[in-house]
Amino acid sequence: MAAALAAVGPGPQPSTSATTTYHQRRVDGVSVFYREAGPKDAPTIVLLHGYPSSSRMYDGLIPLLAVRYHVIAPDYPGFGHSEAPPPSSYAYTFDHLARTMGGLLDQLGVERCIFYLQDYGGPVGFRMMIARPDRVRALIVQNANAYDEGLGAKWTGIASFWRDPAGHQDQLDAFMSLDGARLRHVAGSPNPERYSPDAWTDEFAMLSRPGAREIQGALLYDYQTNVAAYPAWQAWLRAQRPRTLVLWGRYDPSFTVPGAEAYRRDLPEAELHLLDAGHFALDERLDEAAVLVLGFMDRLPH
Repeated sequence: MAAALAAVGPGPQPSTSATTTYHQRRVDGVSVFYREAGPKDAPTIVLLHGYPSSSRMYDGLIPLLAVRYHVIAPDYPGFGHSEAPPPSSYAYTFDHLARTMGGLLDQLGVERCIFYLQDYGGPVGFRMMIARPDRVRALIVQNANAYDEGLGAKWTGIASFWRDPAGHQDQLDAFMSLDGARLRHVAGSPNPERYSPDAWTDEFAMLSRPGAREIQGALLYDYQTNVAAYPAWQAWLRAQRPRTLVLWGRYDPSFTVPGAEAYRRDLPEAELHLLDAGHFALDERLDEAAVLVLGFMDRLPH
């Protein structure tokens, strides 16, 4: 850890919000919102967000990266400021989200990039990378699970929803509740005062929009396809061996530390850092995470 911190510098990091812009693009029949920052001729990093957040979860990180990197942070359909068509007109599966996000990068002319995956960004990003391995310059994984041993205890209950959605609506209720949104941030952390309640109140507002229950229920049901795909993702990592940085909030009850450590099984050269933080580690350890991310990216071959 110390060596990585020293590589970028121990003090405050340069930051700029001067280049940040906000956009909508029509992709795959849906209006997709994305944040963009940094010099467009610099290497690109694509930030893929988690549940039930949006690109807003990267608000603090984007200005720190934009000093030296071109940053793109989209919202998936049904999240944030992207359009949320009903499931009757847009199939809410992780395959479809990945196709839409890939289409956005195609429109933006992103031929090569660093992928940053968090939570739902894992299944979206792995599908994007497998579809276009030539696009992958490097990989940053932050509490984005790809191993059975990383699934926390709550996934036993969610598996009952997969088997019988109608009979286990209580699982969806908990998944979409205000308390569930709060606990995804603070659960297990010894420093709950580090978390802004704006994060979960904003997320709950999104979850309370008309049609959100149908959308999120469809994605929660489809999440079982991600668990089934873990062996294929692991095989892809072994075959492609992307330069990889793994950051993991050690207090995450959803995706536990063994899931972070398992990446080293398929990528022995991956950098692994366990942060004193929860599922949304940037809430609590933004500065530390930014130094590690910048140091990792600066060391990549050009």
